[in-house]
Amino acid sequence: MKKRTILLLFILCCSSYVSLISAKVQPKPFVIPELQHWKGANGELKITDRASVVIADEALRAIAENFVSDLQTMFGLKLEVKAGKAKSGDIWLSMTAPESTNEEAYSIDIRNQVKVGANRPIGVLWATRTLLQMLEQSPERMLPKGTIQDYPNYPIRGFMLDCGRKFFTIDFLRDYVRFMSYYKMNTFQIHLNDNAFKQYFENDWSKTPAAFRLESETFPGLAAADGHYTKQEFIDLQVLAEQLGVNIIPEIDAPAHTLAFTHYKPEIGSKEYGMDHLDLFNPATYEFMDALFKEYLEGEHPVFRGPIVHIGTDEYSNAKKEVVEKFRYFTDHYIKYVESFGKKAAMWGALTHAKGDTPVKSENVLMNCWYNGYAQPRDMKAQGYDLISVPDGLLYIVPEAGYYYNYLNGKYLYENWTPAVIGKEVFADDDPQVKGGMFAVWNDHAGNGISQKDVHHRVWPAMQVLSAKMWTGKQVTMPFDEFNVRREMLSEAPGVNILARVKGAKGEVFSRDTLRSGDRNDLPEIGYGYRVEFTLRATGNTNGTRLFRSPDAVVYLRDPENGKFGFARDGYRYTFDYEIPDNQPVRLAIEGDSQTTKLYVDGRLHDTLKKETVFFDQAKKTKRAYIQTLVFPLAEVGPFKGEITDLRVIVK
Repeated sequence: MKKRTILLLFILCCSSYVSLISAKVQPKPFVIPELQHWKGANGELKITDRASVVIADEALRAIAENFVSDLQTMFGLKLEVKAGKAKSGDIWLSMTAPESTNEEAYSIDIRNQVKVGANRPIGVLWATRTLLQMLEQSPERMLPKGTIQDYPNYPIRGFMLDCGRKFFTIDFLRDYVRFMSYYKMNTFQIHLNDNAFKQYFENDWSKTPAAFRLESETFPGLAAADGHYTKQEFIDLQVLAEQLGVNIIPEIDAPAHTLAFTHYKPEIGSKEYGMDHLDLFNPATYEFMDALFKEYLEGEHPVFRGPIVHIGTDEYSNAKKEVVEKFRYFTDHYIKYVESFGKKAAMWGALTHAKGDTPVKSENVLMNCWYNGYAQPRDMKAQGYDLISVPDGLLYIVPEAGYYYNYLNGKYLYENWTPAVIGKEVFADDDPQVKGGMFAVWNDHAGNGISQKDVHHRVWPAMQVLSAKMWTGKQVTMPFDEFNVRREMLSEAPGVNILARVKGAKGEVFSRDTLRSGDRNDLPEIGYGYRVEFTLRATGNTNGTRLFRSPDAVVYLRDPENGKFGFARDGYRYTFDYEIPDNQPVRLAIEGDSQTTKLYVDGRLHDTLKKETVFFDQAKKTKRAYIQTLVFPLAEVGPFKGEITDLRVIVK
């Protein structure tokens, strides 16, 4: 009897010990941006299809429905949105105020149910992004128990994309809205017009590419023929952004970077400073620009829906005082013109470069401070401008240009930068005039072969790092090396995979025994670091025959021009020095990364397409890179005569 009692006590002690181990206090969850405050509790809560998303306010229904859709897209969970009282296991969304008074603040309490509270709907939206990221890292869809109090330290957390020099499809921009929202980046500046550098185009302005990317009925034919957005597409993009907490700032850049306008109306171009400058002394310039802005700003339902409109105003000549004064007049005129339609004006900092006597409005005007020689931030702050920190030496990506960054220095930014750092100027992190930060992609080298996917490959790590720094400033606690590993565990956004990753996979990720014309694959494409290999027997195919295709790319069995094996994407076409033999089996393998695309034939490397240097003068001083990359398309087999066997897709 005594032995049995001792044994029972031993079993109970062991059971209690195991229970303690399983009910350990949960560590701070990894999400991007990092949570401001976490208090762990014991255990975890599993989210299942039996749960509901319960709303305490009808104003939260759209957010809840979007959340439910994301849960199904990402995890296959099928939850319902309900009003009323939450039961055990449910997720309850409410406008119960968290501890912080910040407009974007939210709280999450995870116990036997999930309780979300926020001051405003935007906080509830951000809370759902946090929950999705937490669930994404748990194969069993378990949430650690504990409480979260979270809020941003900066109200503007942004990214700017140069669509003027390189066209990005409207689907890409829609994915970017989702991408930014997933990382709580709330400001998307879209640079709608710009031009290439004339030294790459025979020093001839008439041959230099320039584009304005938005449909215009006031000036028919102004929108670029090689790619632009209809008004309705741009409106719909903004509506989506509003639903996902992202404010789109449309930018019409003037009076420099305006070759698209002077191509359309040559008389408004500057004969002295170049046709990429507007003639500021010509009344027709103001008539044109007034009419253009008015088209998108007037009416009860304007094309530019958001509260902020960007008027450009960077990099105009300051060679003469009268030109400087006229530039200042132009800047002041369009600040007030935009404001006359009820919008807040934003502009690039240029008023140190263009120092003069003509007054320029500063109250309630937002300034992108990008280079302190053009606009000294301390002086601009003293004049009353609200500042966005966009220091070019830290936050400019110019793909394969050889200056600025090809990929941002994520480690340095993570460990050293906050929006309070603008070049060599460092402000207090809580300075009320420093509204936040923004990083930018400039596609200076038009025609250099860079694809949308290549741009995104550069933006992806930067977005994650800068999301962390624009939300919390200096308060990140995780070492960068750990952050850099763990960030790869997260998606780009629900339903978004521009990188075409098979997350976490190595080795063979997809295979098919036989493929013929018109067949479709479950894997639509494969991103950099891949090997796609297959045996091909083809016969009687003509030039232009497609072998594989996806919405973003096509692989040609026979190139349209020369009949060789090749591919096309983003308006560029590339060929290997190889022609597929007729009615003869051949084993092909294509390997691709962010720098090269290689073709292997019957196990041997046959040709490599890599970054090339193109020279534009005999002295070889004017040069530009040319990129030859491919994210391999697999969605559909093209209409070809023949058969593909033993397809293997491998992640290296």
